[in-house]
Amino acid sequence: MPSKIYVAGHRGMAGSAIVRRLQAGGHDNILTRSRAELDLLDQRAVFDFLEREKPAYIFLAAGKVGGIQANNTYRAEFIYQNLMMEANIIHGAHRAGVSRLLFLGSSCIYPRDCPQPIKEEYLLTGPLEPTNEPYAIAKIAGVKLCESYNRQYGRQYLSVMPTNLYGPNDHYDLANSHVLPALLRKAHEAKLRGDAGLEIWGSGKPRREFLHVDDMADACVFVMERGITEGVYNVGMGSDVTIRELAETILEVVGFEGELAFDASKPDGTPRKLLDVSRLREFGWQAKIGLRAGIALTYSAYLGSTEIP
Repeated sequence: MPSKIYVAGHRGMAGSAIVRRLQAGGHDNILTRSRAELDLLDQRAVFDFLEREKPAYIFLAAGKVGGIQANNTYRAEFIYQNLMMEANIIHGAHRAGVSRLLFLGSSCIYPRDCPQPIKEEYLLTGPLEPTNEPYAIAKIAGVKLCESYNRQYGRQYLSVMPTNLYGPNDHYDLANSHVLPALLRKAHEAKLRGDAGLEIWGSGKPRREFLHVDDMADACVFVMERGITEGVYNVGMGSDVTIRELAETILEVVGFEGELAFDASKPDGTPRKLLDVSRLREFGWQAKIGLRAGIALTYSAYLGSTEIP
C-alpha cells in the first residue's frame, strides 16, 4: 500500500481501529485531521485539503452514528451530515485524482425483512427499517457514489458493509449507544450498585451479529492491499447470537451475578440480521476475534475510558 493514506474519521471507533491496523502494518504516513482542523461538512475546505495533500488511498470512516433512539430522533442530522461528508470526500477525491478509496457503510442499508443470511445483492430489494431509514439512505447514496465514479471515470472506489461493531472508542451513552455497549455499561453499573437484577428491553429472542472493530479494520486494510478495486463487501463474523446470549456473556465478563429480566412489552425489532460473508471469505479473509474475547477486550478498554461512571 502506498505511503500517504488519509483516514477520515480517525477519532471514531472505526477510523481509530483502521489507523491502529495501518500502523501495525508499518504505514507511517497516515493523514488525519480533527473536526477542528477540517470540517468535513465544508465542501471547499475538503476539496482544498485533498487537492493539497493528494493521498494515494482514502479510508472514509467519518460519519454521524448512533443507536436506534438517536437514529429515530435526529433523523435530519443523520441524513444531512452523512450525505454531505461522503459526497464532499468522494467527489473531492475524484477532483484530486485519488484513484483508490474505501467507503465504510453499514449493514442497515439492507431491507428490513430480507432473507437470512443477507447477501450483498439484496440491496434495494425491499423497504428499509423505518427507525434508521435516513441514515441507511445516506449510506446507500455513498455506495452508489462509489459505483458511479467507477463506472463514469474509471476510479477504484469500493464499499464495505460491517455488521454491528463494538470495541475500543465505542460510545456508552445509554440514550444513544448501540445494544452491546449499552448492556456493558448497564451491567457494570448494576455490579457497582450491588443490584439484584438487570432489566433488558424485549424478549431476548432476536438474533444479532457482532464484530470486533479490530477485525473490521483488518478487513478494510485487507481489501485495499489485496487490490480489490470495486464492489460491495459484507464484513462480519458469519454467525450470530440471541440478545439473551449476548447479555449472559456480558454479565459473565463483567462479573455481575444478578438475575436477567426481560421486558417483553418493549419492542424486539427485526427478528434476525445476519450477514452473508462468503464474498469476502472467498478472497481469503475471515474474522479472528471471538465474541467473548472481544467483549473482554472491550470491557478492559471501557474501564480505562473517560465514560466510566
